[in-house]
Amino acid sequence: MVQEAADWPTARLCSFVAELGFEQVPPRVVHFAKGLMIDWLGSALAGKGAPQVEIIEGFARAMGPTDGPSTVIPTRRRTSPYFAAMVNAAASHVVEQDDVHNGSVFHPAAVIFPAVLAVAEAEKKTGREMLTACIAGYEVGIRVGEFLGRSHYEIFHTTGTAGAVAAAAAVGKLIGLDAVRLNHALGSAGTQAAGLWEFLRDAADSKQLHTARAAANGLTAAYLARDGFRGAARILEGKKGMAAGMSSDADPARLTAGLGSRWATEETSFKWHASCRHTHPAADALQLLMRREGLGAGDIAEVVAQVHQGAIDVLGAVDIPQTIHQAKFSMGTVLGLIAVHGVADLDAFERHALAGGGVAAFRSKVRMEFDREVDTLYPKQWVGKVRVTTVDGRSLSARVDEPKGDPGNTLARQELEAKAVRLAEFRGGATADEMRASIARIWALDHPESSADIVARLPA
Repeated sequence: MVQEAADWPTARLCSFVAELGFEQVPPRVVHFAKGLMIDWLGSALAGKGAPQVEIIEGFARAMGPTDGPSTVIPTRRRTSPYFAAMVNAAASHVVEQDDVHNGSVFHPAAVIFPAVLAVAEAEKKTGREMLTACIAGYEVGIRVGEFLGRSHYEIFHTTGTAGAVAAAAAVGKLIGLDAVRLNHALGSAGTQAAGLWEFLRDAADSKQLHTARAAANGLTAAYLARDGFRGAARILEGKKGMAAGMSSDADPARLTAGLGSRWATEETSFKWHASCRHTHPAADALQLLMRREGLGAGDIAEVVAQVHQGAIDVLGAVDIPQTIHQAKFSMGTVLGLIAVHGVADLDAFERHALAGGGVAAFRSKVRMEFDREVDTLYPKQWVGKVRVTTVDGRSLSARVDEPKGDPGNTLARQELEAKAVRLAEFRGGATADEMRASIARIWALDHPESSADIVARLPA
């Protein structure tokens, strides 16, 4: 029984979540969490109209209620918490602008905020309760991702696996589960955790299904636990738990390291480029080099992106991208957009990633090369190094130690809000004024009278 094993890492995690109060979270972490929520809402709105999201929303319409307490963000219709969490999580991850935690290689926002918001609306929770639950989810999910290790990420999409556990912890906290029932919730979430990288090879849509299922499964696990459904007590570190089946380098100490003193939430990075995070360090380094040397795309004969093995594992599956989403996992395409158009934002991907011409030509000049230093520093630090050969025979290099958006190079408030507005406007998810109104409501979530009603003013 859980009560007899209070020192097990999973049980200690659950005790931390159960005992966490809003007043225990440092104000700087609360402030940072609000910024993460703003960033996430923009991403969820930018998912409006994406084919993958439309299909999952169609499934939700067919299988779920036609009305309910929770908001489907892209369409603003109402349904049950379960289906709202599912659709919103899919929408959050489709444009590749949602946040990422370096050390765990985990995208927390896409699975935690959709589940928590859907339940907070249904249960009429306060803004403070919602923020506390989200922070609890970040603290748990990040540690689970770190615990599962690099070997896990070679095959499994950590956001789908650790994400289910994170969503369960966050929703469990929001609905008031004690440590024992939280442990049951994590057990049920962990046994459902899944997400494989094979989809990248043929441009499948599974990445959005990973976030949709992680959020929905975590929510399910928490509600089942509230009603007495029992889950495995040691789902994470047990002999036949997640690590046993999904990792060869799991370290249980990472599950509880620094609980209550190290706030992993504030270690989370914002994504600046609209692409897989593994492309960002090299993109920043190439951008730096071209500006420093005054180079244009036509001046470059070859680019070698010096990367960690994880980048090769994920990005190496894409040769010539077949879809815009797959192009976001193509190092050559991302660097081509940077070199030819100066940016790799949403509009650049939509207009130029598959259009041929300059970007396609530049893509053929790019190759990845394993770099031992970069690999040794990863995943705690994502260093960007590029080596460029110019058409006139010069060999140039550049290095970026902290890509744009990392904690040591984070977005200023003005940059964060401007990014969120751009995302909201991208496919007409919200107007600039509507998004700014939601931004103001999120910044005020820690006020005692604030509610979880952050999207209600956006019209259908």
